[in-house]
Amino acid sequence: MANTDDDRRPKYQRIADSLREAIQSGEYGPGDRLPGENELMAAHGVARMTARQALSVLRDEGVAEARKGAGVFVRAFRPLRRRGIQRLSEQQWGSGRSIWSADIENRALEVDQVTVSEEAAPDRISAVLDLAEEETVCVRRRRFVLEGKPVLLATSYLPTSVVAGSAITQEDTGPGGTYARLAELGYKPVHFREEIRSRMPSKDEAAQLRMSSGTPVILICRTAFADEGRPVEINEMTLDAASYILEYDFDA
Repeated sequence: MANTDDDRRPKYQRIADSLREAIQSGEYGPGDRLPGENELMAAHGVARMTARQALSVLRDEGVAEARKGAGVFVRAFRPLRRRGIQRLSEQQWGSGRSIWSADIENRALEVDQVTVSEEAAPDRISAVLDLAEEETVCVRRRRFVLEGKPVLLATSYLPTSVVAGSAITQEDTGPGGTYARLAELGYKPVHFREEIRSRMPSKDEAAQLRMSSGTPVILICRTAFADEGRPVEINEMTLDAASYILEYDFDA
């Protein structure tokens, strides 16, 4: 019988996937010690280097952490509670705070893989932003990493005619982020719309988010509107579903 794709993967990757699945199923909980190199060598009939590589994969993904002299343990990562309404209030970004501060409490957040470019607008973006033919967009791409674990990929599209020459075209948009800068430009967001769906990740998404097989992503597309219903930003977000709790708190 022909080998499957799984059979062709390196042994260390198969061992890492097996351990990851055991973590996801609850066999190993947060803070539990994972099998050490000697145990993996005996259980899988592999060399020490292969066992070491398998554990390194989990450490690199942020799933596990090494403790000197004690072994490798399941990392106690708490899902991120995304407060969908509070985080977008003008009270947040209007006072110079990041909208993420509503979600992360005192946890360490890093934004990496930031790129900013001027590009032709994809048709779906041009239609929503109501752009003229050939009008370009400022595209901001970035990855959000919480306590060493990648949790979100985000790509924002803004009309170049609105943001040209502003801090929005720089990697660091400054206090309050993009929405505070839009307000300074005379395009203060007054309304937001978010659309949410879910699917399995692409290979690139899974790699960037260091996701294990079988985990879906949550897709959130947010449109920000200024006065008179003018759309000024579209933000397409890809979330690791295992890392999030989506919370919406509002009055009846």
